[in-house]
Amino acid sequence: MQFGRTFEEFEVGAVYKHWPGKTVTEYDDHLFCLLTMNHHPLHMDSNYAERTTDFRKNVVVGNYIYSLLLGMSVPDVSGKAIANLEVESLKHVAPTFHGDTIYGETTVLDTTPSRSKSDRGIVHVETKGYKQDGTLVCVFRRKVMVPTEKYIEERGGEQPGRPEIVQPTSKNAEK
Repeated sequence: MQFGRTFEEFEVGAVYKHWPGKTVTEYDDHLFCLLTMNHHPLHMDSNYAERTTDFRKNVVVGNYIYSLLLGMSVPDVSGKAIANLEVESLKHVAPTFHGDTIYGETTVLDTTPSRSKSDRGIVHVETKGYKQDGTLVCVFRRKVMVPTEKYIEERGGEQPGRPEIVQPTSKNAEK
């Protein structure tokens, strides 16, 4: 399974449909809220949401949806990244609720070789997230610095630092 891409593998206009999707549970939403100290009752208090909001139910915190989509895009976009450089824009287009399933896809907008180092380049992408019914919920654009094939080769190949399996010897087996 491929994990990320080198600079040469990105093509302007390419679309990566991230798989699988993720069904958002109440637990996911509440845990993210608690971890990030976002205790707004719109996300945490179903009684409040039912009585005081237009939706009449809890809305999943938008930054969780963004984080989920960012994570979904890693195997296709930034799995080999040297650095995430910029999130240029982020728009929450529609609400997400507990039980919704999120899917994502990323389009390559531009590729630019590094001006200072020939072993890397900048990839500009737009990721869109949508629900099971096709409703667009989130859109963001970002720039990622990725290695060239030369960079990967010079640093030990696809999985640098991965240990080799040590076969047991009769001496090791006795222990």
